[in-house]
Amino acid sequence: MHRVGSAGNTTGSTRPRKEKRFTYVLNDADDKKHCAGINCLSYLNGSASGTSDYIFSGSRDGTLKRWELNDGDASFSATFESHVDWVNDSIVVGQKLVSCSSDTTLKVWNCFSDGACTRTLRQHSDYVICLAAAEKNSNIVASGGLGGEVFIWDLDAALTPVAKSVDAKEDELPNGNSGSALTTLCNVSSNITSNGQSHAYSPITAKGHKDSVYALAMNDTGTLLVSGGTEKVVRVWDPRTGSKNMKLRGHTDNIRALLLDSSGRFVLSIRIIRFDDKVPVYKEPSVVIPGVPAIIQHEIMNNRRHVLTKDTSGSVKLWEITRGAVIEDFGKVSFEDKKKELFEMVSIPAWFTMDARLGCLSVHLDTPQCFAAEIYAMDLNVAGAQEDLKINLAQETLRGLLVHWSKRKQKSNSHSLSNGDGSTGKDVSLKESPHPKSDVDDGSENHATHVLPSFEFSTVSPPSIITEGSSGGPWRKRITDDLDGTEADLPWWCVDCVMHNRYPKENTKCGFYLHPAEGSPAPNITQGKLSAPRILRIHKVANYVVEKLNPDRDGGSENFSMGLTSGQSQFSALDSSSRLGPPRQSWPKLKPSVEILCNNQASSSLNEIVFYV
Repeated sequence: MHRVGSAGNTTGSTRPRKEKRFTYVLNDADDKKHCAGINCLSYLNGSASGTSDYIFSGSRDGTLKRWELNDGDASFSATFESHVDWVNDSIVVGQKLVSCSSDTTLKVWNCFSDGACTRTLRQHSDYVICLAAAEKNSNIVASGGLGGEVFIWDLDAALTPVAKSVDAKEDELPNGNSGSALTTLCNVSSNITSNGQSHAYSPITAKGHKDSVYALAMNDTGTLLVSGGTEKVVRVWDPRTGSKNMKLRGHTDNIRALLLDSSGRFVLSIRIIRFDDKVPVYKEPSVVIPGVPAIIQHEIMNNRRHVLTKDTSGSVKLWEITRGAVIEDFGKVSFEDKKKELFEMVSIPAWFTMDARLGCLSVHLDTPQCFAAEIYAMDLNVAGAQEDLKINLAQETLRGLLVHWSKRKQKSNSHSLSNGDGSTGKDVSLKESPHPKSDVDDGSENHATHVLPSFEFSTVSPPSIITEGSSGGPWRKRITDDLDGTEADLPWWCVDCVMHNRYPKENTKCGFYLHPAEGSPAPNITQGKLSAPRILRIHKVANYVVEKLNPDRDGGSENFSMGLTSGQSQFSALDSSSRLGPPRQSWPKLKPSVEILCNNQASSSLNEIVFYV
């Protein structure tokens, strides 16, 4: 199994703590299907509870889905979304669904719910790989993972803190734990989360593995537990106490699967499973539950708003990540050729990072670097925007992602005010806001609830957000239905940006050199480095050069300052609308007598190119 850093694993880290990261995951238009490999299946027989039969599937996309079985068909029933990494195993225990993940947690769900997680269990230090349960005892679940840890959980006791007990060390007791009853082994250092609350509970630890655990099995009554992994031995435990019973040797490689009979007398251990295609038992499946292709390759375009992707079916698509939508499906074409075709001669600071580990695009925002990129409002067709108005890409993206949360939060604040719970105040800065004043100061809602069209995310297949919870460990929720406005553990910098229009403002200028092209007879018109805003249209540079080459020409519509500075000389019109020259509609009529090259590349339509320096 490929091991990479997990969002939930911070054990042993010596790096200085950073501000909370904010991640959003773009879901496919058909979110009733998995978009990555299926790691596990569990089955619920409905005959005992008088319901339909159900299958639960867990995927590398970080979700579980419930499928109702009727008349030889399987129909989508619900999505269980809370894990932030691969779901590795799941098991049905009574009417509870328990899952484990590479995010180092176990999660408990009601099998018949709408998909809300009822409990999060945190004790593992690495990926949790496997689960086992006692069929006749719906409270007991065992978990194992890559940290060499095996824990036995009492699901009912996990919510009921009891007296603290002292853990015995394995070298003090030959059989591991002291033999206390399952529900008395509690420790205040544990981390159990239910509905945002932390509880003092610790599972029983089966101590003895020195390496990864890949397989677990438990008998029906919960009196016997077996485990196996990379140590090539089967260990036998008493799950009621965590004590070791015996060790079974014989394997010469990793143990991948275990099976106990109901009596607990026989155990089947498997290293590699091979199927013969020559004599198949079934030639055709009785039911097929399709998924959607997973993204396996992606490339961030130069404009830092579009991302080119390729999925497992070979389809190449272009995404606009600032609104989470596919804007063009190119079909099965060459990814590299399409990347070259879409290349733009622009350069915008990297304001996000990205991965496709979940089979879909996950966009990561970290402060303050996420606020480094700006764009002209007119390039986004913002109605009524002045020509020189720039907007911050991260701010508008956060506003679009959290608009539903903002509205619910404001509604909650209004309710508090009406009940005399104090004033929340209104700290909204309109400076540099891309929204008209009438939109942001209407007396009832601030600008946080108004979203530009280019940053409106779908409500049909809304993205999910991932961030670190206040009680430890990350959480994941859909931006529409799951966020209720009461979340107190959103990163403070996101809230400050969205609700109060405040975010880190870095130096908006940078330096560059302007030299005659090699072989050109043009003179050198500048001395040393020039400075300009980070975002600057290239036609301004061209006209600046024309002005320098012809200092005595008659002033007019083309004779205006570019907002550039050279040495100690300052040009005061830094993107000032009073000295921007002709309106944008007339730019194509301008014909600069010079050509600007960047990295030895020139454009034939200088007036339509944005030049970033």
